[in-house]
Amino acid sequence: MIRFKKIIPLLLLTLLTIFTVRAQDVNSLLAKVKFNIDKVNDYEATARMITNVSFLKVPDADVKVYFKKPNKLKIKNEKGISFVPKGAVSINLNNILSSGKYTAIDAGTDKIANTVVRVIKLLPEDDNADVVLSTVYIDEALLVIRRAKTTTRANGSYQLDMNYGKYASYGLPDKIFFTFDTKDYKLPKGITFDFDDGTQNNRSAADKAKSRTGKAEITFSSYLINKGVSDDVFK
Repeated sequence: MIRFKKIIPLLLLTLLTIFTVRAQDVNSLLAKVKFNIDKVNDYEATARMITNVSFLKVPDADVKVYFKKPNKLKIKNEKGISFVPKGAVSINLNNILSSGKYTAIDAGTDKIANTVVRVIKLLPEDDNADVVLSTVYIDEALLVIRRAKTTTRANGSYQLDMNYGKYASYGLPDKIFFTFDTKDYKLPKGITFDFDDGTQNNRSAADKAKSRTGKAEITFSSYLINKGVSDDVFK
């Protein structure tokens, strides 16, 4: 009995040590990923955007994507309006990691395509923050985020999947797949689209949007990084 009582504290100490080491490990990994992202003060990117929303007819568009620290982001379509949910601001991955005011939890590993990724859950320390939970899937070899899932209070849930190429050292993807809840998207005032319900009953757009998933695909052809972007671009 005495020996058993001595073993219990030892086991608890061992478990505590393991959890502490793992916590330090994921925070170190996040810091390395953030270091790459922080290299970018601003950028102007040329891209092609394809939007797929079941109840809207949204044409494919050539767009310009502008970013400036800390969190300014704009997607501009010269020939019309791109359908971009509010959550699309998370296309700037800096928004996920910039504050650092979160608790990082090691959630093991997963696999995206043929790449093994480290899964880390980020719980905001602020109970009133709009972001409730973020889960990032990190490629430890390239030190980039391959996937990010975010749940918010105001803008629903959304997911980003990223493919990387020559801009990986800046944490900038060549391609983004953005998935979001259409039921949580509100059309801007004064903006209208052609509605296509694909059904015979004449339901409202809000009804058609319920339990639907929208998708946007952005393929970047080039970036101008740290060349300066005027604040007027974001007005």
